Amino acid sequence: MNYTEVLILTLSFLVLLSIRVPVAYAIGLSGLFTLMVAMPFMPSVTTLAQRMATSLDSFTLSAIPFFILAGQIMNKGGIAVRLINFAKAIVGPLPGGLAFVNIFACMLFGAISGSAVAAASAIGGFMNPMMEKEGYDKPFSAAVNITSSTTGLLIPPSNVLIIYSLASGGVSIAALFVAGYLPGLLIGFALMMVAGVYSVIKKYPTEKLVSFKEFFKRFLDALPSLLLLVVVIGGIVAGIFTATEASAIAVIYTFVLAMAYKEISFKSIASILLETIKTSSIVLLLIATSIAMSWVMSYENIPQEISNALLSVSENPIIILILINLILLFVGVFMDMTPAILIFTPIFLPIVTDLGMNPIHFGIVMILNLCIGLCTPPVGSVLFVGCSVAELSIQKVIRPLMPLFLIMILVLVLITYIPQLSLWLPKIFDL
Repeated sequence: MNYTEVLILTLSFLVLLSIRVPVAYAIGLSGLFTLMVAMPFMPSVTTLAQRMATSLDSFTLSAIPFFILAGQIMNKGGIAVRLINFAKAIVGPLPGGLAFVNIFACMLFGAISGSAVAAASAIGGFMNPMMEKEGYDKPFSAAVNITSSTTGLLIPPSNVLIIYSLASGGVSIAALFVAGYLPGLLIGFALMMVAGVYSVIKKYPTEKLVSFKEFFKRFLDALPSLLLLVVVIGGIVAGIFTATEASAIAVIYTFVLAMAYKEISFKSIASILLETIKTSSIVLLLIATSIAMSWVMSYENIPQEISNALLSVSENPIIILILINLILLFVGVFMDMTPAILIFTPIFLPIVTDLGMNPIHFGIVMILNLCIGLCTPPVGSVLFVGCSVAELSIQKVIRPLMPLFLIMILVLVLITYIPQLSLWLPKIFDL
């Protein structure tokens, strides 16, 4: 390993980020600068361009634009309102009812849309004014919305689980999808515990218990949206279709549903497609530059050196996992989730598999680490969206965010050291 080139890679990336160069460009340029030290300019450019182009030549990656499109349709198709009404019927009467509704609705919407940002925007836009009207502190409402929105990245279908499958060299997407259920639900219930205690202390009001007739009506309203999870995940697990085919089915299903709800028209399709193209372009550019940087790191033998350095500290799996978790939590604070998965999976996965850790289990641990990073400044995209929707500064949200943030770390520890929380369901389904 050439330490000069490693220094160039690290410093150039940090400097570019510090002067607010977009993450995708910062990753690509730092990779290019590093290659230029090892080889002439033109071979460096053509090698990086080739790696970026070939990285996107993947049938699996086709699922991402489709799931993004499905999420955009859901965001504007009246699905959020129906899920919120259903959540109010289930958890509204509990202590801190509207906080529970916020968390439960984010879990449902995040799982269906596969996007934490979409959940924070759609659910937060409805729930924050509702909670403020009922007497809830505005910063607390925003903090609940921000943290619970990340659960949808673990509860399938999830784009980041697909990206991890790609970065890991082909871990089963179906197994990852099924493995995400229990950890995602555990995070949601842990957040509810904290929100419930906070609400009892603050004496926040609860919702009235709805009649069985009203409950059944709300359930029927939300049922078509909930069935999307059954169709998509059931089809993948049963082997009826692949994750990519499931994403296309999700688009058709959500479009038909949104048209049936009469929440979107044919005129609005153009704006939905344009937004999908913009979001997909950003994600795919991040993927291309991240895979190129990952190749540069492999070329410089960096993953092997990091592996040797970690194992030189200790060969105890508990200590190694603590170190990896700390590194990923730190990385999540400064780097977006997609490049973090693509860059650090090839580094850490060989280490943990040598220690006997299942790649499916590590994928869930890694994504939960980075989910926590989405809630933290300075690059916490969900934090910024949640604060923007609530019309609050980040400083005002940090204090109520801390206990929710800490319970997420506690759940991370449980999931790290109790593998069956991630592996039990895949084992049942023989995945």
